[in-house]
Amino acid sequence: MSAHKKLQEIQQENKSMICLGLDLDTKRIPSEYNGSIKGLFDFANNIIEATSELVCAYKPNMAFYESLGAEGLSLLKLIIKRIPENIPIILDGKRGDISNTAAHYAQSMFDQLGCDWVTLNPYMGYDSMRPFLEYRDKGVFVLCLTSNTGSKDFQLLPVDGKPLYKVVAEKVSYWNKEDNCGLVVGATHPEQLDEIREIAKDMPLLIPGVGAQGGALEKATLSGTDNFKKTAVINVSRSVLYASSGGDFALKARQELEKLNSVVNTLRENEQAQRKAENNSAPQQQGEQSTS
Repeated sequence: MSAHKKLQEIQQENKSMICLGLDLDTKRIPSEYNGSIKGLFDFANNIIEATSELVCAYKPNMAFYESLGAEGLSLLKLIIKRIPENIPIILDGKRGDISNTAAHYAQSMFDQLGCDWVTLNPYMGYDSMRPFLEYRDKGVFVLCLTSNTGSKDFQLLPVDGKPLYKVVAEKVSYWNKEDNCGLVVGATHPEQLDEIREIAKDMPLLIPGVGAQGGALEKATLSGTDNFKKTAVINVSRSVLYASSGGDFALKARQELEKLNSVVNTLRENEQAQRKAENNSAPQQQGEQSTS
């Protein structure tokens, strides 16, 4: 099964477009879980058990584990193993290097760590992407227009009359021969999200920036999916993972996800009702025209 198909299936099964970032910040985890690798694992495991039926993916950011040294990487492997097999894992490492080095990154992230998707930086071009794209049953989310404030330093610069992020979107769309590419587009850029969705065609979009970074969930959902016609993944992390600093952290995380899913599913239902009403009115309008 392709990574894209796996993502679509779990979105239907769990009725969720929400990806939960598993970014274990030792400054924010409840103190009783914050003294050891075992404590960090227990925290993450409780989160997964409480939320696995409410998400479409989990996204560990590698920096939070690499900063803990060898034990942190072992922790990452253990956490990945605890994630149900039907739920995609997006490993957020933002890799991007010459092809020989990229091949080792791909082997590490896909073969050793067992993720379904990775995030990549396109700055070094296609040869830095190719080793990842050769894993046809895996997927890559390529940085296009990110949610951080510094994105304007490069991503908005004009290149041959168009902003660089559009050039990236067009290139990745061209590289998407095996339906294993996607784009990262921040929810903090609502106007550009519509433009990128059009360029991306059927590619999935990974949309961070909702919640703690201030992006609007409703706009990100409708624009990212082209009104629920295409695949998008809304990433949240801090606002859910650390919804509570007490012993009820897992319950609070679950409740936050339930709220997010409710908003998205209400939007979906409203969109479906509107389409149905338009379809029902179309024959009537045609009949009126034929008798006039």
